[in-house]
Amino acid sequence: MQTSFTLAQLADPNVAESEKILRACVHCGFCTATCPTYVTLGNELDSPRGRIYLIKDMLEAGRAADKETVTHIDRCLSCLACMTTCPSGVHYMHLVDHARVHIEKTYKRPLADRFIRALLAKVLPYPARFRTALKLTGLGRAFLPLLRKSEALKPLAAMIELAPKQLPAAPKQPSISQGMKTGARVALLAGCAQSVLDPGINAATERLLGRLGIEIVPTPGESCCGALVHHMGREEEALAFARRNVDSWMKAVDGGRLDAIIITASGCGTTIKDYGFMLRNDAAYAKKAAHVSALAKDITEYLAALDLPLPTIEPALTVAYHSACSMQHGQKVTRQPKDLLKKAGFLVREPREAHLCCGSAGTYNILQSDISRRLRDRKVKNIEAMDADLIATGNIGCMTQIASGTQLPILHTIELLDWAYGGPRPAGLPAANTKALEPAPVG
Repeated sequence: MQTSFTLAQLADPNVAESEKILRACVHCGFCTATCPTYVTLGNELDSPRGRIYLIKDMLEAGRAADKETVTHIDRCLSCLACMTTCPSGVHYMHLVDHARVHIEKTYKRPLADRFIRALLAKVLPYPARFRTALKLTGLGRAFLPLLRKSEALKPLAAMIELAPKQLPAAPKQPSISQGMKTGARVALLAGCAQSVLDPGINAATERLLGRLGIEIVPTPGESCCGALVHHMGREEEALAFARRNVDSWMKAVDGGRLDAIIITASGCGTTIKDYGFMLRNDAAYAKKAAHVSALAKDITEYLAALDLPLPTIEPALTVAYHSACSMQHGQKVTRQPKDLLKKAGFLVREPREAHLCCGSAGTYNILQSDISRRLRDRKVKNIEAMDADLIATGNIGCMTQIASGTQLPILHTIELLDWAYGGPRPAGLPAANTKALEPAPVG
């Protein structure tokens, strides 16, 4: 794509990076076939190619964002399916991230929209605040019919509808039977929303890693990864979260060898693996952030590289595996979760249109609830056609989204792996003729 930025504009490193991305686009349109919003809405401006034209026009002109541009950029899920499809290597993620920052700085949203976005930014990344907010949603259910009628307040209705009616209690500190120490040392991202919505995910991770003899290093000072505010264009808040985490994890690195930073929410993983880029212009953090990004591993990515023992049970269950967009498109982790489940004895099936987003996408299912619901229903229909006993995935956002549209139990992949390798049977699993196998050493 030909561009016409001035030298003064290109002096801004963010503009220079976007210009390089724009020039890589050859207008081929391959991205339209895999873009969830284009497939759903059929509008060229709701495709990656259409959004690229809008972003180019906005940035080249050096003008403030207008309503049309904001509307179509807001509809982007950042699922990154377009990057998987693109034959030219267009790094759409960094381009749309820059556009969102520009929008946040130059466009004044309607009052209700500003309020809801500020509310999400000040609540979701903070577990204590998020837990309190979820408890208060019970009071808001009485007002759902009224909220649904107002276009401005529809995000509040979506927020209440997605909220669980009962929050899980924090799991008791597991009594872990440690395997022989391997010398491996990892950090484990505690997370923000996931730690409230399903703390059992990290508990299962701790149990399994403990039985494998892998030490989990404490990382005080760690916070939200910053993804939630990053995708709303709130750049300074996102970078503040990133710096805080880099500081925390680098202390662990300085305290001894750290083999990996384990992440159990793939949306967080995509962002943390991008810290090196996000902080590339910060002289104090660029090198440290790049090191942190290199250490970041999804839990299945990490386990797939280990020589795991034989499972301790033979689970007679069929799993429909949903690959989160942040897993398959953002991190390119596609084979490992399915291979691990198969090795653990599960029959794994992958639904049709596996490349299409379920509509969760961080806060998208709140801010763009109508499109999100259509994508969820499409995803659920394809999953239920698999005639599986349960659904497995690697992202808490997808779990919450898909669970709101189906009665099938949905679990994190690590919960099933923990069970197969000697952990407790996850709650909510359907009955099955599970066969206990001869215990195998795990050290």
